[in-house]
Amino acid sequence: MKPSRLASAMLILAVTTALAACGDGDKATTAGSTTPAPTSAAPSAVATSAAATPSPAAGTATDKQLCEAVKKASDEMRAEMVKVVTTGDASAADFKKILTGLEVKVTTVASTGDGKLAEALRTFGAEAAKAAAAADPATAADNPAFEKAGKDVSAVCKANGINIVL
Repeated sequence: MKPSRLASAMLILAVTTALAACGDGDKATTAGSTTPAPTSAAPSAVATSAAATPSPAAGTATDKQLCEAVKKASDEMRAEMVKVVTTGDASAADFKKILTGLEVKVTTVASTGDGKLAEALRTFGAEAAKAAAAADPATAADNPAFEKAGKDVSAVCKANGINIVL
């Protein structure tokens, strides 16, 4: 296996494993929204972000609401990662698509709140966008700034009772 493919495979496995830890609260989230999950695959990431924007119009979302929305987005991205891994040969385009979708969803969620968590989400989204724009998105995503941004979001969400690992 080529070193770049090994790095890509390891990144997929690491992200998938980390995001799998978020699955405990999935029962409550998917019970009322079984239909949007299949339609929110990467091709319709824009439609998902448009649907997520109107709900906070009444006010700013709480940290817990932001965490729940990020958890849903990470679950959707985890499903895409699993799909890419199980098909075999993951390409740079696959990683770009996944990271771009993640950036769009996280940035949309961040726009509904303010404070430390919203800022951490914006930072995470920016790191995802940088990695997606790189020639080798999988390798670019494996960096300390991206990891720190994910840990910052995870820490705030854990404090709010939502287990999520980005």
